[in-house]
Amino acid sequence: RFCFLVRPRIRTMRYIADIVNADKMSGRSRKYKIIFSPQKVNVTCDEWSFYLLPLDEDIISMELPEFFRDYFLEGDHRWINPVARALQLLNSLYGPFGRAYGIGRCAKMSYELWRDLEEESEGESQGRKPEIGNLFFMDRDTDYVTALCSQVVYEGLVADTFRINSSSFPAGSVDFGPDVTSSDKSIKVLLNAQDKVFSQIRNEHFSSVFGFLSQKSRNLQAQYDRRRGMDIKQMKNFVSQELKGLKQEHRLLSLHIGACESIMKKKTKQDFQEMIKTEHSLLEGFDIRESTSFIEEHIDRQVSPIESLRLMCLLSITESGLIPKDYRSLKTQYLQSYGPEHLLTFHNLKRIGLLTEQSAGETLTAMESKVSKLVTDRAAGKITDAFNSLARKSNFRAISKKLGLIPRVDGEYDLKMPRDMAYVFSGAYVPLSCKIIEQVLERRGWLGLEEVVRLLNGNEFAVSGSAGARLGAGG
Repeated sequence: RFCFLVRPRIRTMRYIADIVNADKMSGRSRKYKIIFSPQKVNVTCDEWSFYLLPLDEDIISMELPEFFRDYFLEGDHRWINPVARALQLLNSLYGPFGRAYGIGRCAKMSYELWRDLEEESEGESQGRKPEIGNLFFMDRDTDYVTALCSQVVYEGLVADTFRINSSSFPAGSVDFGPDVTSSDKSIKVLLNAQDKVFSQIRNEHFSSVFGFLSQKSRNLQAQYDRRRGMDIKQMKNFVSQELKGLKQEHRLLSLHIGACESIMKKKTKQDFQEMIKTEHSLLEGFDIRESTSFIEEHIDRQVSPIESLRLMCLLSITESGLIPKDYRSLKTQYLQSYGPEHLLTFHNLKRIGLLTEQSAGETLTAMESKVSKLVTDRAAGKITDAFNSLARKSNFRAISKKLGLIPRVDGEYDLKMPRDMAYVFSGAYVPLSCKIIEQVLERRGWLGLEEVVRLLNGNEFAVSGSAGARLGAGG
C-alpha cells in the first residue's frame, strides 16, 4: 500500500502518477490512497482538515506557502476558509478572544468569515475562560519591507544560511552539513525551545553569540571537572542524574559553535557587509545612487538571483517605485545575467507592487481614485481587489517618519542591551508590522493612527471579542 498526504497541486499529481506508472511498468501490484490537505479536489478521495502545526512552544503555523501567491498575485480566495476555520479551532480550545485588531483586505475577510462560522456554531467556546487576550490580523502587503531586510540575530542567520524547514519531518528542523558537524556526515537538528543552547541565543544579535557560547563552554567544562575528588556515591549520583544532560548539552553546544563558524565564513565577507550597508542606506533614504550601483554590481557578478531581486524590491518600495531609467536598466541587466525566463518574474513583481516604476504606480493610483468616486464603496472594493495590488504606490517614507521606524541614537547603538526592536536589524530599522501592533495594543484601537491607516490603504478594524461589538472600522 502507498498513502500520499499532499496539497491539491498539479505538479504533485504528476509526481504520484509517475510513481504509479513506474510500478505498472515493473509489474508491481499496489493499492494507492491519496489524502489532500486542507481540502479535496473533485475526485473520490479523503481530506484532512490540517489547520495548525506547532513549530515551537509559542509558534504555530498553517504552513501554506502557496497562500501569498494565490491571494496577492492570482486573487484566489481559497485559503480564506482554512484560516477562518483555524481561528475557530483556536477559539474552541482556548476560549473567546479578548479583542481582535487587524488591517488589510484579506485580514478583514478572514475575520468576518470566522465570525460567521462562530455564529453558525452558536458560540461553542462561550462560557470558557479566555486564555488569549488579543488577536491581530495583518496582510503581508502591509509590510513588505521587514521581509526584505537581512536579519542579523542568530535564528535569522541560521534560517538564511541553512534553511529551517517547516515542511519536512520534524517540523522546524535544519540540516547541518559536514562543515558544521566536523565529520563526513550531515545531521538533522530540531531547533526549538527544547534545545537549551539554541533557546538562549536564538534572539541574540550575532555579535553577542560567540561570547555567550564561549562562556557556556567554560561553564560546561567546570561542571565536568566536578567529578574530580568525588567519592563512589557522589560519582554514582553524578552519572545517573547529570552526565546524560551534560553530554546532550555538550553535543548541542558543539553544533551551534560549528554553525556560527559556518555563518561567519559565509556571512561576514565583504559582500555581506556591503549588502547590509546598502539595505540600511535604502531604509534611511541616503546614498540612493551608490546603492543602485551596488545592486547593479551584485547582478553583473551573478552573486545571487534571489538577493539581487530582494535588493531591487527594497529599493522600489522605499523609493515608491524606481524611476523608469533605473527600472529598465536593472531589468535588462538582470535578464542578461540570470536568463530571459525571468521576464515573468518581473511581470509578477510589478503586479503585486513589489517592483514598480514610479509613473506606473502613480497612474494606477489616480485611476483607482477616479473609480472610487464613480461607484459604490462595495463595488470599488471589488475592482481594487481585481487589480490585486497592481503597482500600488508605497508610502514607506511617510509611514517610517510617522512611526519613527529609523531609530535616532547618540553614539553607537547598544546591541547587547537594546532598547527597541531595531536590534534585529543592527539598530537600523524597527519592523513596521511590530511597531503597528505595539501602537494599536497601547491605544487599544486605531484612534490616533488615522494618518498611518490612510497611508496603509485602510481596511482596519478593532472589535471586542467577548461581545463581538465593533469598535471601529475603516476602508
